[in-house]
Amino acid sequence: MGFDRLPLRWLFSGAEDVLLSALADAPGEAVEQAREYGILRSILDSTPASVAVLDQQLRYRYVNAAMGRMGGVPPSAFHGRTMAEVLPGIHRSDEVLRMVLDDGRPRALSVTGTTRAPSSFRHRQWNAVYHRLEDDGRVLGLCAISVEVSGLRQHMDDLEKAHQRLALLDTAATRIGTTLSVERTCAELTEFVVPSLADKASVCTLEEESGDAPPPTPGVVRLRITASAGGPDIVRCRGLVGRAGDYFDVPRDSPTRKCLDTGRPWVGNLVTDDVLLKVVRTQFSLEVVRAAEIHSVLVVPLPNKGHPVGVVHLWRAADSAPFTDEDVIVAQDLAARAAVAIDNARQYSLEHAMALELQRALLSEPGSPHPDIEVASRYLPAGHRALVGGDWCDSIALPSGRTLQVMGDVMGHGFTAAVAMSQYRSLLRTLAVSGAPVERILEEADHRVASIGVDRVATCLLALIDPGSGTCTISSAGHPPPVLLHRQARADLVRVPAGPPLGTDLGRHEAVTVPLPPGEVLLLYTDGLVELRRMDIDASLRRLTDLSLDVEGPLEDVLDTVLARLVHGLTEDDVTLLAARLRAA
Repeated sequence: MGFDRLPLRWLFSGAEDVLLSALADAPGEAVEQAREYGILRSILDSTPASVAVLDQQLRYRYVNAAMGRMGGVPPSAFHGRTMAEVLPGIHRSDEVLRMVLDDGRPRALSVTGTTRAPSSFRHRQWNAVYHRLEDDGRVLGLCAISVEVSGLRQHMDDLEKAHQRLALLDTAATRIGTTLSVERTCAELTEFVVPSLADKASVCTLEEESGDAPPPTPGVVRLRITASAGGPDIVRCRGLVGRAGDYFDVPRDSPTRKCLDTGRPWVGNLVTDDVLLKVVRTQFSLEVVRAAEIHSVLVVPLPNKGHPVGVVHLWRAADSAPFTDEDVIVAQDLAARAAVAIDNARQYSLEHAMALELQRALLSEPGSPHPDIEVASRYLPAGHRALVGGDWCDSIALPSGRTLQVMGDVMGHGFTAAVAMSQYRSLLRTLAVSGAPVERILEEADHRVASIGVDRVATCLLALIDPGSGTCTISSAGHPPPVLLHRQARADLVRVPAGPPLGTDLGRHEAVTVPLPPGEVLLLYTDGLVELRRMDIDASLRRLTDLSLDVEGPLEDVLDTVLARLVHGLTEDDVTLLAARLRAA
């Protein structure tokens, strides 16, 4: 007969004292067993593990004190009732318990849920083991022993979330900041967080100027919508996704402004219309936001060393859950990484614009040669570099009808390289009018560079064209050799001894003189034209000499053809070309 066929009485009901009194005159062995009963009862009540006895109907016939504490109810509340009746928030597979009753094999079971007892854990979990109870071959019920593992579960959950966050950030490092464009970097950020972190996202950057619009009033900050992204349902809501390039002003009482001023994120979960209106700024925008079922917003600053460069707005709508503390941490990490890329892109844009304007000013058309010489030039800045290079070219008319062609390349890029380039160009113009041989001009320039404070080395090629003799005298300071383009669609490298670059003060430059018949083209260039990754320099030079160009037409067309044949897409370095041709008599 099992427990379920006995009256619903409480097992281990504390009757050991009564039992001992009744056994006062009994044999010593019976008294000792009664005392052992009391000891066992004490062990069950004092153990931190939850212990329970269930009948075949899975009704409780006994629970110890730990079981009562776990459930937040007195042990007597379990008597004669099932788990679902006492603790409806607990999830347990009763099917597994019936399998233990049927075959007698103990089984471990994970039990989860909530009880009436207060807990510091977000999710509660217990590991329980169920054994079948038998008496002389009869099945009585089950004995369950369980231990709470909520702490371990939470620790594992935290580790998993930390792992997922690191994996997300690792992925973000490869997808955000892939270019030196502010707009593209902001777009990459919004495209990355939608839909993994938000249903809609926008990046707004601080702007000092806003086109022809008047400056904002005192105390108001002006932002520009630099990028925005949203899921299909969000995008369909007309007017919700702001257009890139739009400006808006942020007053002091706006959550966005507080985020900028404090450098801390602002969370508006299930936000009211009054508060949301301060974020979206207009009643129309509020109506559009509500129509899209947006209920929560997270504003995260894009931190910089001094002041944030802008903010990220993250929105959640419809069935999406409000933002959690974990979401805020992830958003901050992503914003911090993106802010570095945005700031670098801004610095690049500023320096690139300054250097390019300076270089354009310095790279004004080469000086006018003598009338019997045609000259054309091209300058193509590197498309992927963060900084402009130090290429330059010049054409200087000298006495006796001669013209000096100059091609140079300062090491490095950026504003400093452009300034150094202007110093080299001015120095060579000054030395050229002395009438000294080209090798002596290079040696003197090499010697003087140190005295004028130029700290960047430059390669340089000088080609002195003499129409009277139909020759060209060339000297090189570490520069790639020039090319002679013949009328028969043939091209030859001019082998020039490569002396040391300018700025080394080593001297020892040499010159060679070659014929330059009328109609043939002397082509000078910088290394950006021929130096390619994973290609030997000799092979690159052969690409140039194998062009088979028609040099009968305008020099401008010749240069355009050279660039079209050799330059494909973004160049790895700046490219400068300078072509000269003697006019036919």
